[in-house]
Amino acid sequence: MSYHKGFIETDVPEQSGKCFIVTGANAGIGFETARVLAARGARVLLGCRAKERAEEAITRIKRLTPNANLAWLPLDLGDIEAVRAAAGTVSDEPRIDALINNAGIMNPPLMRTKQGFESQFGINHLGVFALTSLLLPKLAETRGSRVVVTSSIAHLKAKIDWDDLNAERSYSKGERYGASKLANALFFFELDRRLRANHSPVTAIGVHPGVASTSLGRHMGPLQLAGPIVGLLLNSADKGAWPALLAATGNVKPGGYYGPTGFGGIRGVAGEAKRAPQAEDAVLAKRLWDASIAMTGVDPGLPEI
Repeated sequence: MSYHKGFIETDVPEQSGKCFIVTGANAGIGFETARVLAARGARVLLGCRAKERAEEAITRIKRLTPNANLAWLPLDLGDIEAVRAAAGTVSDEPRIDALINNAGIMNPPLMRTKQGFESQFGINHLGVFALTSLLLPKLAETRGSRVVVTSSIAHLKAKIDWDDLNAERSYSKGERYGASKLANALFFFELDRRLRANHSPVTAIGVHPGVASTSLGRHMGPLQLAGPIVGLLLNSADKGAWPALLAATGNVKPGGYYGPTGFGGIRGVAGEAKRAPQAEDAVLAKRLWDASIAMTGVDPGLPEI
């Protein structure tokens, strides 16, 4: 293992007998995460909306690992009822060792989820909150199980508009994306605190992928015009998966936050990452927790102690 230098794909240990859920596993970082876990012998459930895209991803992985144990998990994070259905499907699995919350959206025009939530907050946070909460009992059946929540370096300067969570009065796609990623950071911070206080066997960890070239246009704005030159500075999708793989399979601290360790957190081997002070604000974390229960109707069942 090369933890002292940083975590990379080859540091992922054998995972035979284990089962992982990877959301958004049909493309990009989610696909690479699923690919590596399958190659290490794990059963991987690909949480995706479209069956066709999931099956295409499964076919691609099986070309590399013919005996890969893969299955499509129908999942739409923009519909809380669909999230409930996905959690029900997962209950039939013998075990779940980790839920890797990778799926998300970035910088769309103002759109609404099935329940009417602003789409970035609704999918990136509320959908993740609901899925994680509903799967906690299943995860708790396997000692050492983990929840991985994906934030972003965009959380560092983000703020949540508590008086307009649903973007009824104003909408800036960049600011709302940052707010959703700050919500992710606050969620795993509070989830970790409550899991430990309630002596749960489940561990919560946060990650960010740096700035992956798969998201170049969305992350970098005008810099996308520089094309390959800027691309040299960024993470590829396979390297962007390293923090999630570390969080799901490596030596980590409960409640820790992991990401690329080079070039301002944009790229490099995975290790401990910097988070904003507001991402560890206990008052904000509890406020978000309570608001998320009220908005989704899903209660994680982890009382404050």
